[in-house]
Amino acid sequence: MEAKTKMSEVLPFIIMVIMEGWTIGLTIFAKTAITNGMSPFVFIVYTNALATILLFPSSFLSHQEDRKERPTFTFSLFMRFLFLGFIGITMTQSFLFLGLSYSSPILVCAMGHLIPTFNFLLSLILRKAELNLRSTGIQVQIIGIVVSIMGAVLAEFFKGPLIRPSSHHLKQTKQLLVFSSTPEFWLLGGALLATAFFSLSLSNFIQKETIQQYPEPMKLVSYSSLIGTILSAVVSCIVERDINAWKIKRNKDLILIVLTALVGGVIRPNIQVWLTRMKGPLYVSLFKPFGIAFATTFGLCFFSNSLHYGSVIGAILLGMGYYTVIYGQIKGNEEERSSEDSSEDSSDSLDKKIPLLQEKMEV
Repeated sequence: MEAKTKMSEVLPFIIMVIMEGWTIGLTIFAKTAITNGMSPFVFIVYTNALATILLFPSSFLSHQEDRKERPTFTFSLFMRFLFLGFIGITMTQSFLFLGLSYSSPILVCAMGHLIPTFNFLLSLILRKAELNLRSTGIQVQIIGIVVSIMGAVLAEFFKGPLIRPSSHHLKQTKQLLVFSSTPEFWLLGGALLATAFFSLSLSNFIQKETIQQYPEPMKLVSYSSLIGTILSAVVSCIVERDINAWKIKRNKDLILIVLTALVGGVIRPNIQVWLTRMKGPLYVSLFKPFGIAFATTFGLCFFSNSLHYGSVIGAILLGMGYYTVIYGQIKGNEEERSSEDSSEDSSDSLDKKIPLLQEKMEV
C-alpha cells in the first residue's frame, strides 16, 4: 500500500520533468529548423494538422463512457471554439514561433513565466477577481508580479557578457543545432513572445469558461485544434505565397513535425488533463520553471557563445516571480475556503439559535 502511494507521488513528478525536458529539446530543434529556412507559419500548419488527426480518435475514446450525457452543441459554443482556435492556436503559435526565430529557447522559457502575471491582470480587467489589498494572497501575488516584470525587463534589455565564450576554433565550426539569434532582433523576439503568452492567457480564460458548458476537455482541445489549423492555414497562405515554402526539404524537419505534433499536440494535453484531475489545477504549473534549468544546462553544455548572464539572471527572477504568484494563488484559495467555512459555521449557529427564539416566543 505504501509502495503504491509513493509511486503515485513519484510517477507524476518524473513524467512532468521529462515533459519539460522534451519541450525544451523540441524548442531547440524548432529554432534550428526555422533558422535553416523552414517557414514558422508552415510549421504551425503541419504540426497542428497532424496533431488534430491524432487527437480526434483519442478524445472520443477518452469520453466514450460519457456518451449518455453528451452536452448540447450550440452556436455560442461554436463561437467559443472559434475564439479558442484563433487566439489559443493561430495567434499564440504565430507570435511564439516568430519570437523564437528572433530570440532563443531560454527567452521562450523566461517569457512563458509571465503567464500567471497575465492571468492575474486579466482577472482584474475582466472582473473575475477583486483587488483586495488586505488579502495575504493578493499581496503575495503582487510581489510575484513585480519580481516577474523585473526579470522580464532584465532578460529583454540586458544581455550582459557571455557565460561561456567560444574559442576561435569553435566559431569556425558549423553547428548542427542553433540556440540563439543575432542581438539586433532580440527585443523584437521578446515582444513577440510576450504577446504570444498574453494570447495564451486570454485563451485560458475562454477555455475555463467553455469547459463549464462543454465538460469534455479532450474534445474541446480537438475542436479548437481543428479550427486553429484551418485558420493557421489561411494565415500561412496569405503570408507564404511561395509554393516552395510548403515543401519539406529535410528528413529531420519531417521528424520534428511528427514529434512536435505527437508530444505537444497529443501526449502533453492528455497528461495535463490526467494530472489535473489527479493532483489539482496548480500541479502542472509547478513544473514550468524546470524549463529554465533544462534550457540553461543545454546552452552551457552544447552551445558556446549563446548564453548571456542577463538572460539567465532574468529567467531565474522570472522563475522566482512565477512561484511567488502561484503561492499567492494557493494562499488566496485557502483564504476563500476558510471564509466559506466560517460563514457556514455562523449560519449553522444562527440556525440553532432560531428554534430557541421560536420556543421562547411560544412560551
